[in-house]
Amino acid sequence: MAGNLKARLFCTLFASTLGAAICSTALPAHSQQAAVPTDFTAVVKQKAPAVVAILTKQMIEDEARQAPDDLPLGELFRRRFGEPRARERTALGSGFIVSPEGHIVTNNHVVDNASEIHVRFADKTDVAAKLVGRDPSTDIAVLKIEPRPNMAVAAWGDSDKMEPGAWTIAIGSPFGLGGTVTVGVLSARARDIQAGPYDNFLQTDASINQGNSGGPLFNAAGEVIGVNTAILSPLGVNVGIGFAVPSRTAQTVADQIIRTGKVERGYLGVRLQEVTTGIAQALGRSDTKGALVASVEPGSPAEKAGIKIGDVVTRADGQTIAGPRDLSRAVARTKPGSPLNLTVVRNGNTEELTVALGRPQEDRRSGMSDLQDSGRTSKRLGLSLVPIPEAARKQLGTDTAGLMVGDVEPGSPAAESGIQPGDVITSVNNREVNQPSDVAEAWANARRENRPVLLRVKREGQSLFVAVS
Repeated sequence: MAGNLKARLFCTLFASTLGAAICSTALPAHSQQAAVPTDFTAVVKQKAPAVVAILTKQMIEDEARQAPDDLPLGELFRRRFGEPRARERTALGSGFIVSPEGHIVTNNHVVDNASEIHVRFADKTDVAAKLVGRDPSTDIAVLKIEPRPNMAVAAWGDSDKMEPGAWTIAIGSPFGLGGTVTVGVLSARARDIQAGPYDNFLQTDASINQGNSGGPLFNAAGEVIGVNTAILSPLGVNVGIGFAVPSRTAQTVADQIIRTGKVERGYLGVRLQEVTTGIAQALGRSDTKGALVASVEPGSPAEKAGIKIGDVVTRADGQTIAGPRDLSRAVARTKPGSPLNLTVVRNGNTEELTVALGRPQEDRRSGMSDLQDSGRTSKRLGLSLVPIPEAARKQLGTDTAGLMVGDVEPGSPAAESGIQPGDVITSVNNREVNQPSDVAEAWANARRENRPVLLRVKREGQSLFVAVS
């Protein structure tokens, strides 16, 4: 994760063993008021009682120790030591109470695979908690405890009103030190850290460490505007780059779990492609904003609404779509059966379409939208392909079938063979191609037969053959 910084993304989960995962974040907050307090003692005194520590017991398996085949008594070694062994691990995270009935929000990774869950209050009282439901896609989970008299409850705020530079307050249990308060500013919004399909994190420089996962990020008014989730760090400790799930996402997910025990997301039925600079030029667009429709599933809500391959979706329910993930989040926020209004650009013309979203098929991963960020044909080949929109054919100088190259994975066979973004693949092994699956199938066959695959490529009006092995 951190590229040249050689940093790693950790989960703020504080465990009693050395191999424990580290993951956590915090975010700055915006008071949205003209008067900012000189300190935050009043906010902390009022809100800290609603923050709790989450203690879990998890069963994990040690990796099997392998013995070389020529080791004397190797078979005995393998029988005694070679099988993975399960052991119990105690871990610690944070959470916050969101209802008088005893509902508590935390991170999914804090309670994942937990055999026991307990909640510890500021007075060191421990009570048993049960898991109501969880959503791995957003790393949000909800617990339930028996209500206590005069139990403090945290109120949700509006993360959409937060701007970089606003104050934020994180309260949690870093390294098991319950009730720890750290303050920072909101560093950035809408961060995509490749943690899940709906990444839209708030970034903060508030000090967040192991054990802060699942804790609240407050604004200066004492409202929860984020759930601390991850840090970017080369060492697993805070370096001033933390991330939180924005309250707009976390509250929606938590409310659904409290009501039904699960999360339901709408189903559109498309595969999406980033609008790269080359694709934008080919389409005659002045920018790369929007989500390019790479394919439409037959019989899907998208097909029924009239969405076509080559459409560029630019708005959803009035909100600008900067890329595929924006559309993915818009669909995820919409319940199955509800309408979603889309603005699409087709052959240079703008059209308004209304889609009645469906329900994801049972064989799709629970909690996941059907939207995917690009028609990746094969990780080993390293190409992202999309059918050529009609409006682009004239500029590309082709009136035949073909596929446009969107992205080329660095170091992949495609990259090493000289394939470039913006190339048009017109044939594979001398057969016309119409869908990314045509190339994927040919590549799979070539791998099985241990031979190169021959691509005919059109680039800047010129045709050439490229053998990829």
